Amino acid sequence: MSILGASIPAIPHAISVSLPTWRDNIDYEEGNKRVIDTMCTGYPRFFIHKSIQKLATICESKFGRPGESCMLFPKARIANACLSFMLAHHKEPHPLPIRTVNYLIPLDSSPNLDSAETPSSSAAENMDLHMVFFPAESFPLAKQFWQHTGLGISSRFADKCLSLVAPEVPTITPSPSRAFSKPGNRHYSKKSTPNNPLARLHGWSEPSENLDQTYLEERYGRNLPAMSADIAKRTLRRRIAGVLVRDPYDSLRPGEGCSEQTGPSVRGIENVSEDDVFLYPSGMSAIWNAHQLALSVMPSAKSVCFGFPYTDTLKILQKWGPGCHFFGHGTDADADALEAMLEAAPVDSPPVLALFCEFPSNPLLRSPPLKRLKDLAAKYKFLIVIDETVGNFANVEVLPFADMVVSGLTKVFSGDANVMGGSMILNPASVYYEKLKKALTSCYDECYWGEDAVFLERNSRDFARRVHVIDGNAEAVCDWLRERSLEVSPDSGSVVKKIWYPKFVTPEYYDVCRVKGSADRHPGGYGGLFSVTFTSLEASQAFFDTLDCCKGPSLGTNFTLACPYTILAHYAELDWAASYGVEPGLVRVSVGMEKRDTLLTMFAAALGAAQATAKL
Repeated sequence: MSILGASIPAIPHAISVSLPTWRDNIDYEEGNKRVIDTMCTGYPRFFIHKSIQKLATICESKFGRPGESCMLFPKARIANACLSFMLAHHKEPHPLPIRTVNYLIPLDSSPNLDSAETPSSSAAENMDLHMVFFPAESFPLAKQFWQHTGLGISSRFADKCLSLVAPEVPTITPSPSRAFSKPGNRHYSKKSTPNNPLARLHGWSEPSENLDQTYLEERYGRNLPAMSADIAKRTLRRRIAGVLVRDPYDSLRPGEGCSEQTGPSVRGIENVSEDDVFLYPSGMSAIWNAHQLALSVMPSAKSVCFGFPYTDTLKILQKWGPGCHFFGHGTDADADALEAMLEAAPVDSPPVLALFCEFPSNPLLRSPPLKRLKDLAAKYKFLIVIDETVGNFANVEVLPFADMVVSGLTKVFSGDANVMGGSMILNPASVYYEKLKKALTSCYDECYWGEDAVFLERNSRDFARRVHVIDGNAEAVCDWLRERSLEVSPDSGSVVKKIWYPKFVTPEYYDVCRVKGSADRHPGGYGGLFSVTFTSLEASQAFFDTLDCCKGPSLGTNFTLACPYTILAHYAELDWAASYGVEPGLVRVSVGMEKRDTLLTMFAAALGAAQATAKL
């Protein structure tokens, strides 16, 4: 059984945290100290990394006023956006005292901590840190901005700052007793029997007691030259644009150099280039920026959220701009209702700013009717923004149906669960392309931390290969579970109601965008994510508690990761979520790269435990 509160994986910059039982997840949502006090880390938009907390404490002690807290951002534009958000959503009758401070930390010497607001060095020679100070009691409001936008500084950014302002203070690392590492590194020679599912399924061993970094951190070191980051970002943009005929790190042979060859894009629009790809520190920040871009170039109107989305997408559309029309089922009936709304709109005002959807949706894996939505957008002159994170571009080509495509690179594109990232692609075939490109390039302020880019580039080199393995594993597991569900055998007495997976949910719309495959490209699969619902909450809990894999937030990891999704994402609004088909007992599973027979054995044991609840 995984250890409650341990990092997943057990590295300093892990993006998930172990919540191994159903009760643990409920207690986490309720703020129970039993859970909260054990947590080494958490998903970075929800849990502020301890390195960032430490840096914020230093900033508050040096530049804060009595009773103030602060949030840390990499750019002035973002800090000002946080300030504006807090002022706009401050509900108290008295004014909110809030201010920003720019802290330039010299890279070549110890900083003068008393001159943060009037530094003498140029920005090029400094770490540029932007702080928003506010009354401590307003922290929950500031945290909303941090969570919804994903624009706060990264933990690696914070570690760099800490190495300059507090070099004598060690960086936060997971406890060695909770950590697991891959074999083959000379630092990790201690042998023992691992009791962590991630370690056990991969045959990893426990590390030595003097662990202070992971093999990946050691490989790259803590100080990367600027050139490495620039090359990594360029390669990432080309990889995401689909223009790499030969990836510089793909299939290298002894004696060969890293030569990069580019050609027409494989994203479904041939003239996409790396200049149409924009990097962001998280997938949610890409969505927030796409919405801000739409607000800047289109006539003012409400946006449309089509289908039940990941929670913060809807919050962004509701809290910024004129508001949002929510078509939360994402079915043909919702498409009919959307069309009726558009037809009834006054002819002298734009009915919609932009339509946002996921392909497929999270957690119901429902694919929207993109061709119909595109036709409506052309007729009524609004933008379409598609989040392809779950489908991913190794499996689906959605760019032909969108003006902008956003993606959470944190997920399967990275796979290693050790770095955040996001991207936005502008479609050169869009009628709005020139307007969007001009507006975005005029205001785009690169804020993706270079060291994060280097890790993401390294992780994503074998992206397509990993996706192919994960797709096959997920399809095998879903086929196996569905054969044992009430969908296939209504009279079997099974406790499994439904498997939510693109192969079984709106496949006619998913298949429109599936990659057809070629001599050098696998045909698209159905992705690694699925959800399962049960006939009782007791069955859901038994299945989840027995499932012998890592359990925590996030998806797209190279290892199988599960969570009681509705509990984690909608605990304060369970009835509302259920009204759109997202049941309280829904279990979401992101399938990894483990051996297939190992996975099937694991799911058989979990299903057996769930089925046993029917006999009680």
